[in-house]
Amino acid sequence: MISYFDLKKMTERHADEINETAKRVIDSGWYLKGRETRRFEQLYAQYIGTSHCVACGNGLDALWLILRAYIEIGVLKEGDEVIVPANTYIATILAITANRLTPVLVEPRLDTFQIDDAAIANAITERTRAIIIVHLYGRCAYTQRIGEICRDNQLKLIEDNAQAHGCLYEADNLFGQRTPTGSIGDAAAHSFYPGKNLGALGDAGAVTTNDEQLATTVRALGNYGSSQKYVFPYLGKNSRMDELQAAILSIKLNYLDEENNRRREVARNYIANINNPYIKVPSMQYWSNSVFHIFPILTKQREQLRQYLTSKGVETIIHYPIPPHKQDCYRQWNNLSLPITERIHREELSLPCNPLMSDDEIEEIITLLNQWNI
Repeated sequence: MISYFDLKKMTERHADEINETAKRVIDSGWYLKGRETRRFEQLYAQYIGTSHCVACGNGLDALWLILRAYIEIGVLKEGDEVIVPANTYIATILAITANRLTPVLVEPRLDTFQIDDAAIANAITERTRAIIIVHLYGRCAYTQRIGEICRDNQLKLIEDNAQAHGCLYEADNLFGQRTPTGSIGDAAAHSFYPGKNLGALGDAGAVTTNDEQLATTVRALGNYGSSQKYVFPYLGKNSRMDELQAAILSIKLNYLDEENNRRREVARNYIANINNPYIKVPSMQYWSNSVFHIFPILTKQREQLRQYLTSKGVETIIHYPIPPHKQDCYRQWNNLSLPITERIHREELSLPCNPLMSDDEIEEIITLLNQWNI
């Protein structure tokens, strides 16, 4: 059996360090808001390339905290419009509506699965105040055109970096700068859900930014709205990373680039060798900068292919079967027609693509895919 991602085996790779660290944290008697969290915040800010990192409870909270902080400091107000990709995990949109802001859904490009920068300008109105880009599946969504749109229209740029730890934006200029996702916009949200490229052993998240006022407000909002003990300037929430998760993430951060490189090797092998007219694979022309949190293929015969691979002992996952605008919680959008998003959600199938895979397993999957016919 080739599992999609064996979390137990992934944890075992760093078991000695994790066990030693867990004992140290447990024996310390200090489990929240301590030096382990401060250390991880410093390490992760340095890795991402921002002045500030504020640890929090999870990725959805990170998004909520950014938007709420912008409301508290007067950058946003309830009812303002936030442009967001229609093709995303629902958490991105939940954070917008939870703050009584208005999502404006923009279609992706089919070759990148990322928000189409050519369509963003047409979605801007006098009420637009921000754009959220989602580095979906581990691929950088930022483009120079998006940056220009934000500058020209004085819009905040927020990154949902939940799936793209370690991804780099490669600037299209003479200098060829490489900028980590999570440091490109005005603020970024990160998730460290266990299955992510940088995963904790439970829920955890973070906000990165160079904006000191935003970081200070985010930190207070995640601590019940308090910046001083028993003083509450904001209506906040309890969203804090515990010391154990912070300590484990500090360990795993040391291996992130190495593990991302292995993901890229797996993906390149797939792209170079999968050859089946019924399967569309990502193109390295557009996916060379991805860290491949997910390796997505498209096929009109998704259920048949998934059943075939299951029968051969290969586990796959669908990311995601129902787009946000077709969910019951957003009934007001159910009649929207977003054909590119709907095609992706109808045809996408995720292949195993992780640092644990052997060359033999990769070859077996490629052979099975090339032999499959309808």
